Amino acid sequence: MSNIVAVVGRPNVGKSTFFNRLIKRREAIVDAVSGVTRDRHYGKTDWNGKEFSLIDTGGYVVGSDDVFEAEIDKQVELAIEEADAIIFMVDVESGVTGMDEDVAQLLRKVKKPVFLVVNKVDNNKRLEDAVEFYSLGLGEYFAIASINGSGTGDLLDAVVEALPEKVEVEEDELPRFAVVGRPNAGKSSFINALIGEERYIVTDIAGTTRDSIDTKYNRFGFEFNLVDTAGIRRKSKVKEDLEFYSVMRSVRAIEHCDVCLVVLDATRGFDGQVQNIFWLAERNRKGIVILVNKWDLVEKNTKTAKEFEQHIRKEIAPFTDVPIVFISVLNKQRIFKAIETAVEVYKNRTKRIKTSVLNEALLPIIEHQPPPAYKGKFVKIKYIMQLPTPQPQFAFFCNLPQYVKDPYRRFLENKLREQFDFNGVPVSVYMRKK
Repeated sequence: MSNIVAVVGRPNVGKSTFFNRLIKRREAIVDAVSGVTRDRHYGKTDWNGKEFSLIDTGGYVVGSDDVFEAEIDKQVELAIEEADAIIFMVDVESGVTGMDEDVAQLLRKVKKPVFLVVNKVDNNKRLEDAVEFYSLGLGEYFAIASINGSGTGDLLDAVVEALPEKVEVEEDELPRFAVVGRPNAGKSSFINALIGEERYIVTDIAGTTRDSIDTKYNRFGFEFNLVDTAGIRRKSKVKEDLEFYSVMRSVRAIEHCDVCLVVLDATRGFDGQVQNIFWLAERNRKGIVILVNKWDLVEKNTKTAKEFEQHIRKEIAPFTDVPIVFISVLNKQRIFKAIETAVEVYKNRTKRIKTSVLNEALLPIIEHQPPPAYKGKFVKIKYIMQLPTPQPQFAFFCNLPQYVKDPYRRFLENKLREQFDFNGVPVSVYMRKK
């Protein structure tokens, strides 16, 4: 399990620039995955060999400043509750503001490591101005300029040093299926319906499940762990529907599972929050099944399901090879179909394809439709193999890997999907020098 570090602070202090700087540095190396870069407020990074997840809380709030003041308190409280360390960012240009003081007041009571970071310090005059932030009562601060990265090294050294060592829990080798989605989509009810006992308190108040709970489950001769990540708040703490917090909670479950069952409420549709959770699972290269719950509540004509499905596929392009199952937990409609589909996806994700079979199937296709020539140079793909990773990744060995562009990679991915069933599983295609 990686540690979570949350970046909090009022708008426009430079949280996103800082966040992007850390994530992009890493993504440029790791995330050579085709497809569109989405809105990113969550990412993995590492420093000195220690990996952690970074969450930019600012990305989850839209609206005017006064809406923001109420939201920011909630975000900070959530960050305090969920994160292992907190970076509190302020801006030397505007000095200490009332909102900074509010946040500092919340953070002073915290038992977790809190790092006060003064941003936009890019000359000596500003270095002197930064002294006034001692008044926030959070002790030493780090002066940085996230636009050019100065000072971030010392900050990250300190953050990594302070992160608690994560104890690796002894895992049984069973596959893990995480049930994720926004609060109140019917996650706990789905698990109850499967297990047939009221293990979880199901009420229609969003957020009655406190922690993600694992349940061993056996069906179709296949045993696995079901991980419930439902609303996760004690009633006294039920916050309004905070996108940030569903995502934050799903982060841990998703990072740690094999297949994500993304449950959405049919009456609300495939909205931004569900999409965030979907892309989170995709970016972590997990198997995915989309479950459209409460289908019994939707007014239907003959085309409804098909239209609904087309709409979802449009939103998740280019990764459209994902099973979508319409269920009604209340009427126990197709809930076992949902699990059966998840089992299939798990098998697809762990599939190994012999090198000889891969080359026999794909080389003739590639010969027939080679990569487009680039600046008069022809790319020749000689050989293909599957990499020994937990999820499907393929290396295509060729003479000029740098000339193979995204559209052709997607073409290769589609051919892989046509030849071998990878339904529900992100597939990574890498070009390697022969």
